[in-house]
Amino acid sequence: MKKNTWCSGELLVFSLALLLGGCDGAGGGVSDPVTAPKAPRGDKVTEMIEELDRICREQTVYMVGPEKGARLAELVRGRKPSVVVECGTALGYSGLWIARELERLDKGRLITIELDADRARQARATFEKAGLAARVEVRVGDARELVGGISEEVDFLFLDCNYANYGPCYAGIEGRLSEGALVVADNVGIGAAGMKDYLDRVRSLHESETEWFEIDLPWGKRDAMEVTVFRKAEK
Repeated sequence: MKKNTWCSGELLVFSLALLLGGCDGAGGGVSDPVTAPKAPRGDKVTEMIEELDRICREQTVYMVGPEKGARLAELVRGRKPSVVVECGTALGYSGLWIARELERLDKGRLITIELDADRARQARATFEKAGLAARVEVRVGDARELVGGISEEVDFLFLDCNYANYGPCYAGIEGRLSEGALVVADNVGIGAAGMKDYLDRVRSLHESETEWFEIDLPWGKRDAMEVTVFRKAEK
């Protein structure tokens, strides 16, 4: 069920159907990239994304970067989720990409979980400054435990925490995932060994695709995200 797609530094603009039915590394070709329009300049969210991009690079705070951030936003836009859960807030970089799309859709909210209280505080300030605080709830604590307290049905899950926690976080929230929910896992290129239990599970049970990106970050130049469509098991 696993597929592989190479994504250059420019955002690939595929519909969700193309994403899940596209090229298969085992036999198909690689689809030609299509350049997406750049984000509008001058809005508060774009300014905050650019500011956090600079801070994260200077202080080595791990983030998805603009290439994967744009793809993440595209996936949110395609799924139109009512509830998004993010495990691993850091300073709120990826949360900005997600919450901006929810605001543009005029629906949905983001529940983002961060272990470090100081980083969670900074993230709240970031969302407030960007004008997105109404769309985002920052929860502080161990995501492996806190996901169990989410009562809502979850349409989109983004895993971007400690690699070994991907499996436990997924297991803790699996029962709350809606039919067709998107599950996106970051750092699959550089951290696959640490999240092997998670990858083995989603790749064996669901339609799952590995998307590769050329990135330009101090800690890496090439990485991937795993994009999985969750399907409930037949009873």
